[in-house]
Amino acid sequence: MLTIERTDQEIIIRLPLDLEVMDIQRMLDYLSYKKAIKDSQAKQEQIDQLAKDAQKGWWEKNKGRFPGLVD
Repeated sequence: MLTIERTDQEIIIRLPLDLEVMDIQRMLDYLSYKKAIKDSQAKQEQIDQLAKDAQKGWWEKNKGRFPGLVD
């Protein structure tokens, strides 16, 4: 059973042991993302461009790992 407890300084979430680790990691990644952007004043267009640039940089760095996909 999932339980959530709020104290004066934190929120405590208890999860059942049978959850998949990757599901928990995705949830933690999402919460980290939400915390990181909480005070952001970036516009959606700026975020989209940053994501596009990051993906392009990743592909340039890693395209050699996928020889069948590159001409």
